[in-house]
Amino acid sequence: MNVSDAISARRSIRGFKTDPVAPELLEKIFTTASLAPSNCNTQPWHIVVVSGQARIDLQTAIFAEMSAGKAPSPAFPPGDQGLTGDYKDRQYQCAFGYYGTMGIERHEKDKRFALMMKNWEFFGAPHVAFISMPTSMGPVNAIDVGIYLQTLMLVLVEHGLASCPQGALAFYPDEVKKIANIPEGNGIICGLSFGYEEVGAQINKVIMDRAPLADTVQFIS
Repeated sequence: MNVSDAISARRSIRGFKTDPVAPELLEKIFTTASLAPSNCNTQPWHIVVVSGQARIDLQTAIFAEMSAGKAPSPAFPPGDQGLTGDYKDRQYQCAFGYYGTMGIERHEKDKRFALMMKNWEFFGAPHVAFISMPTSMGPVNAIDVGIYLQTLMLVLVEHGLASCPQGALAFYPDEVKKIANIPEGNGIICGLSFGYEEVGAQINKVIMDRAPLADTVQFIS
């Protein structure tokens, strides 16, 4: 598989088989992803992969926090803050496409809520990676983390695996820090649920388009 094929094949998958990924393959994938470039080779990312019983315990703990009414407390501003114009329109279209594929109407708030809660079920994936960086760092360092994340997702595709990056998994960091060994002073940027795709699952039929190239790229000569 070449890079272009991997990029074209990668999608946010939200329906997974329960089969775990072999530990040897996990190590190979994350070793390759660690080759991602970063500013001055700082490698500001830190990754914790949670699987098995720990993953089940974490899901239960986060649900307990939410049921108790605890407010989200992300370390970094969520990606949907401050959106206006085309960016807000794209967010709306993403939501309409997602709920529409699942046959959920805008007024069906209970169904929308239930679908949203699947974020903290890790969409049923057997593995979830929490990606963090020091809270003392800023946007330039976050670019490095984004490069790492894209590298990781493409390596997963190469090995026949699927994933879904989730900003929502940064919302309840306290329980994550109890189970995962997040370094002191680090804040979670996002999570990545991953595993083998449940081919044919309705939720995996969600396809998001992209803006025309002219809207996002200019060529000047």
